[in-house]
Amino acid sequence: KGLPNLLQHVSNMTGVYHLPVVVAINRFPTDTQAELQLVEDRCRQLGVNVALSEVWGKGGEGGIQLAQEVVRLCQQPNDFTFSYDLEAPLEEKLEAIVTKIYHGDGVDLSPNAKKQAAQLKKLGFGGLPVCMAKTQYSFSDNPALLGAPKGFRGQVRNLKVSAGAGFIVALTGEIMTMPGLPKVPAAEKIDVDSTGKISGLF
Repeated sequence: KGLPNLLQHVSNMTGVYHLPVVVAINRFPTDTQAELQLVEDRCRQLGVNVALSEVWGKGGEGGIQLAQEVVRLCQQPNDFTFSYDLEAPLEEKLEAIVTKIYHGDGVDLSPNAKKQAAQLKKLGFGGLPVCMAKTQYSFSDNPALLGAPKGFRGQVRNLKVSAGAGFIVALTGEIMTMPGLPKVPAAEKIDVDSTGKISGLF
């Protein structure tokens, strides 16, 4: 059931971003050989290598094959390409992400997001890349649309700039981002004494 989703991710990486890909097949005790072979065959039909990952059962030893393939691909030349022109208007970047990566029909901005887009451009942030904040369950912003859905429109309700990170965050659907840290983060109370005893964790 997850193959359409996987294959769309593979297609995006190779066809849009022009990057080499390895698919990690996480092997669990309940997996059958037929299931593993099906995933491998479908990936190889797209010209993509697979590596069996058995880290769950064998620890680091179970990830050696995958690690070796990742290192090999890192040494290969690539022609990395963004899914949009960095100098394009923000709305065009959002449209490109939804149509080229998520395979939707387009994007709709809430009235508030439209105002924010104009303000971000006025403040000189228009040339920043975009980070889409959406559900991890779907290519759409609707977590119930599984697989590789088509015929939907992305809904952007809020735009904010992460100036330090250097990108604009587009919040879609009902997604919530992590809250910011308090003035004095709890991590500042963690310490290690001369005997190696850690304090302040709880």
